[in-house]
Order: sequence, then C-alpha cells, then structure tokens
Amino acid sequence: MEDYKYLAIVDWVKNYISAEHLKSGDRFLTEMELCAIHNVSRQTVRQAMMKLESDNVIKRVRGSGTFVSGGVRQSAAVTGTIGVISTYFSDYIFPHIITGIESVLNDTGCPIQIAITHNLGSEESQALSSMLSNGVRGLIVEPSRSALPNMNTALYEEIDRSGIPLVFFNAKYAWSDAPCVAMDDTAAGRIVTDYLFECGHTGISAFFVFDNLQGHKRYRGFMESCLAHGMTESEEKVLWYAAHDGTKMFGYEKKRILNILRSSTAVVCFNDMLAVELLRFCRENGVRVPEDVSVVGIDDSKYAAVCDVPLTTVHHPHSRLGEAAAKALLRRIEDPGSAQSDILFTPELVVRESVKRI
Repeated sequence: MEDYKYLAIVDWVKNYISAEHLKSGDRFLTEMELCAIHNVSRQTVRQAMMKLESDNVIKRVRGSGTFVSGGVRQSAAVTGTIGVISTYFSDYIFPHIITGIESVLNDTGCPIQIAITHNLGSEESQALSSMLSNGVRGLIVEPSRSALPNMNTALYEEIDRSGIPLVFFNAKYAWSDAPCVAMDDTAAGRIVTDYLFECGHTGISAFFVFDNLQGHKRYRGFMESCLAHGMTESEEKVLWYAAHDGTKMFGYEKKRILNILRSSTAVVCFNDMLAVELLRFCRENGVRVPEDVSVVGIDDSKYAAVCDVPLTTVHHPHSRLGEAAAKALLRRIEDPGSAQSDILFTPELVVRESVKRI
C-alpha cells in the first residue's frame, strides 16, 4: 500500500486546485509543503509531482518553482439527487464525515438524500432500493459489515449497469472496483502499537471487530508492528468481537477480559468508543490506567480528550474524508470513464495520558 500513497496526493492536489480556484500559471505548493501536509517522504511527493506533471496538472520550472498548468477542470454543474448511505449519523465521528460531504455537495446545488443502516445489510438493502427508485445521480456509501458476505451484490450490479457513479468511504467491499476514501487503517493499527513498544511495553493485547474490514486492517497493522518487534505470539492475545457487541462483551466476557488485563501491560482497542468502555470497565474492577495497564484507541473522537483518562489515539480525518469522498464522486459524474484510485489519509498519533512509559 505504501507504494500507492502518492496517488492519494495526486487526487488531493486536483481537489485543492479546484477548491482554491487556481488558474493556469498560478504558483503551486512546494515539495516541502506537500511533505508537511501529508506527513510523507519527499520521494513519495516527487512521485506524485511526476504523475501530476505528466497529466498536465502542474508544471515545474527549474529555478522558479511549480505552477498550475490548467489541466484540472473546474466542477461542472451537477443535477439530480446525490444519495449518501452511512452506518450511523448522530454520534462518534459520523456527524463530521457527513458534514464534510454536505459542505461539498451543497455548493453544487444538488439535493442530498441521506440513509442510515445501523451497520445492517438489510437496512442497506432498503436504502439502496429506495435511492434507485428515486433515480439518484450518484451514491456515496459506507458499507455495512464489510468483512462479511454481502446480500446486496445484485443491487450493486444494478447500480453499475445503470451507470450510477459510486464512491465508498471508510471501507469498501472486496469485490467492488469503485474507489474508496478512507483513513489508512493498517497504518493506524501499526502507529499506536509502535508507540506502545517505544514506551517499553511488550505484553500487548488487542481488541478488534471481526465483521468489518476496518477491524481486519487495524489488526494487520497491529500484527505488523508486533512481528517487527519480535513478538510472534501476539496473535494469541487478540480478542475478536462483533461490532454490535462492543459494550455487551464487558458483561459476558468479564472473566476473560480481566485475565487479559492481568497478563498485559497495554491494550490496543479497535476504536475510541471501545477504549472508553474499557476505561470504565477498568475503573469498576479496580484496574488503574495507565498505572496497571495502558490503553490506546483509534479515531480521535470527541470522547478521546474528555474521558476519565484522556486517550492516546490516532487522528481520523473526519470532515476532510467526507469532503474528499464528495469530490471523488463529482469527478466520477463529470468524467465517467476516468480511472480513479482509492484515497487513503495518513493517520497522525495523538499522545495523551493513557499510556505509561515502563
């Protein structure tokens, strides 16, 4: 995946030029500025710049700098309703993502139809059917239980046959070739685990959801870090759970979780929501955080900074991800035949008080 980070920068640059209304001949950002914005190496930025130059988006002039070439078309007027399907809406990071989508689509004057699936395939089916009946112009979808067999493939085939542009966000079904805009979840799992090793922890356990691909990717990042640090037994220290059981498992898995905490110095949680529940569980069972066990989350949600022990986590791009998903859909509407790659945002570590150095 690292080899393709430059493609996310290519898409970001095209969005940036359109959003800032830059014209041919306007001075563009420097390589160092792009490195700082995207937290990537100069080599990755140079790959992106070469691609952008070959696409006639930018022009580099030796001794003068980088300039816009005029290869990016401004967004044309888009007509018709845009359908937005999300697993949730009113809590956690979802309001920020939806707000980001709306901020871009509202500028086009298109009406937006929003549906919530509660992470259930049956409700996704209802939402897709309703939007097809209403003749939506395009779709932005967060898949439900993306790691499980999906019951809605026939609907997605109908969407494809109908020529309705589709963009996924947060994750996408493995069988789909539609572009996806997401945080690099593998990197997120790796970054928080690397930080625990940096702080001296070796007895690291983890909790991950098994029914969505974000859980699988964050697990992969966790394992990549563990194997890089010689911890080959770490896969035996993972507790897998269903997304809808996130809070319930602290009741029916109480004994197992207490055993995990007693044998660990740190725990990686799938997301901040689970991490906050784990903090509550620890408090109720006399386990001190971070004195007895350190806890890290992922997503930097609104809960992370205000819970009992402010969480070390990684920052999810939230509204920026929503904006990028909407812009990707508009590009598909304007140029249906263009190939589009996935857009991955690089997560950033946010250090707070839930990790102890040992």
